[in-house]
Amino acid sequence: MTEPQINEAAGKDVPAHPLRWRILGFLGIAQLMLILDVTVVAIALPHIETDLELSRQAVTWTVSAYTLTFGGLMLLGGRLADLVGAKRVVLSGLLIFTAASLVTGFAGSAGVLLGGRVAQGLGAALLSPSALSLVVGLFAGDERNRALGVWSALGGGGAALGVLLGGLLTAGPGWPWVFFVNVPIGLVILAALARMLPRQNAASPRPRLDVLGALLVTAASGSLIYAVTRAGDHGWLTATTGWLVLAAAIGYLAFVARQKTAGSPLMDLGLLVRRPVATGTFLILIATALMIAVFFLGTFYFQHAEGFGALQTGLLFLPVAIATMLGANLTGRAIAKAGARGLAVAGLLATAIGMALPAVSMHPATVVAGTAIAAAGTGAIFVVASATALGRVAPHEAGIASGIVSTFHEFGASVGAAVISSVAAASLIGDTLSGFTDGFLVAAVAAAGAALIAAVLTPGR
Repeated sequence: MTEPQINEAAGKDVPAHPLRWRILGFLGIAQLMLILDVTVVAIALPHIETDLELSRQAVTWTVSAYTLTFGGLMLLGGRLADLVGAKRVVLSGLLIFTAASLVTGFAGSAGVLLGGRVAQGLGAALLSPSALSLVVGLFAGDERNRALGVWSALGGGGAALGVLLGGLLTAGPGWPWVFFVNVPIGLVILAALARMLPRQNAASPRPRLDVLGALLVTAASGSLIYAVTRAGDHGWLTATTGWLVLAAAIGYLAFVARQKTAGSPLMDLGLLVRRPVATGTFLILIATALMIAVFFLGTFYFQHAEGFGALQTGLLFLPVAIATMLGANLTGRAIAKAGARGLAVAGLLATAIGMALPAVSMHPATVVAGTAIAAAGTGAIFVVASATALGRVAPHEAGIASGIVSTFHEFGASVGAAVISSVAAASLIGDTLSGFTDGFLVAAVAAAGAALIAAVLTPGR
């Protein structure tokens, strides 16, 4: 007979699920696939660009179409998990993601590629917040912090391992296999989770989903991403860029207004303004943007500027994978005693230092060393963000809170890819290193500025 655990959010004794760690393993692998699908594609982008004759904007959208759909519909996925049960949403999302991966692997044109990436993003938007909601519900107390540490280590380390896996697949059977590899893994996880996950009762009465709210926030974010991506080719101060940014701002305001009037709002704005949740979303946004900057700049620098192959580039990112997992694991163990504020500031400062190294001296050795240091910092930030935002939410809020955190994770990836692509445009389409240098410098300044904000915003112990 299992011993009861104390659910801190609800203040009640909740029996520990006997398979909770095994379930965490399978959910972690599923989440790993979603994270991998950002960075495993990054290593293959130069090859996809050549084979499908993609423009620079299409290359950026190969990342952003996935992350934008992922992030834009994430709140809908989290809300759906609260209403119909996380198990159903996890299995549905996993099935959609697996089928979309198969279609994307067969892409022979930019249109099919981007359409497949949108469908992958839809599956991921259903899977990720509901999986995180299950993790929050299955664990309590110190076990929850350790579980979130494992979750963050898998996500952050998986991002770096994705580059290594992408190198192996791209150099071997070819870039379509960065998508095909998801199919057998997804089917195995689907079968295992269908058997192991506990049954959940749906909410009663069942309110409607706020589809309009999801469309508003996705459209607003798409407008902002397009403005930033376009600015790399046409300038940051053009009238079109200004109109697109204005349209994004109006879309976000309309979304906020919709959440205040909807019968079943997509986002609890009161939850978002709580200090721990606000801090967690800010940290996850900046950490993901910085992580994407590392992979985007690193993969194109090694392959375009240095002429390294996909496999060699992937191997050069192995220290990044190790550093990310180490930073996340150590932070997960230390956060209960050390507190979130000091760890958040330390992680962001480490990231700033790491990003500054290639900006000062653009050389393969400094790029590897700098990105590894930055990865250790972002790994730490991911754990602090998750533990801060989700550590004190009630069980019935777990799905939507997880959706909020995961939404900002994907928006960070979208914004990071768009900004870095635009800043580094000169190097992506030419033979100069100035774009790469500028990209690393912008990332270093952003990390340093975020450290100052985190020092004020992050709660103490």
